[in-house]
Amino acid sequence: MANDFNTKEEDYKKLNKSCFILGATGETGQELLKEIIHRQLFSKITVIGRRKLPLEDEAYKDVVQEVVDFDKLDDSAAAFQGHDVGFCCLGTTKAKSGEAGFIRVDHDYVLKSAQLAKAGGCKHFNLESSKGADKGSSFLYLRVKGEVEAEVGELDFERYTIFRPAVLLCDRKESRPTEWMTRKVLAPIAYMFPSALSVPVKVLAKAMVNNVVLQSDQKAELLENKAIHMLGNMEKTKG
Repeated sequence: MANDFNTKEEDYKKLNKSCFILGATGETGQELLKEIIHRQLFSKITVIGRRKLPLEDEAYKDVVQEVVDFDKLDDSAAAFQGHDVGFCCLGTTKAKSGEAGFIRVDHDYVLKSAQLAKAGGCKHFNLESSKGADKGSSFLYLRVKGEVEAEVGELDFERYTIFRPAVLLCDRKESRPTEWMTRKVLAPIAYMFPSALSVPVKVLAKAMVNNVVLQSDQKAELLENKAIHMLGNMEKTKG
């Protein structure tokens, strides 16, 4: 199976596809960018964000950075043109940004970015969502996540993949005390039952890349935490 996957990956590279990443300053986005650079999967990689990242390592020299104002995304429509694959890892919390700010980032920015990506020719849109996302939920966080999942789906991408990770295990630079405590509590559970309630952010990033390589005949894919673990831990040998 590992050899078969290697063949698929090499074949994918030959397609010379391009991609963009939204949210590359966040934990998932950072790991995703590292993974994509390491795998050399795309002929062109574009990072779209509020500011330029200090990408000083030689491996990042060809990464294109597009600085945009998310409140005026129509002015930056060109940044979303010409990409085959899009990865959206945008997200904040109500605690950090307030209720209005959370909705603006996790719904409005995500949806508008997807609309521009679709108009710009993006074929495969990948969205990082959350375990439990449900547009009918009484919880704001899960409701907004579910709503934007559904609305992006209505854009009718050729392929649309939703990732619903549980608690992300990472050394987050940004201070989120509640998440820190949750990770501490879940640590022993994660050790005994790795795919039950959490997922390492590195595994999520690998899963996102591996899923692109595997391709699919399905227009819409919904990958829950267990599936993310399976994809992110696929055996892979270096040829």
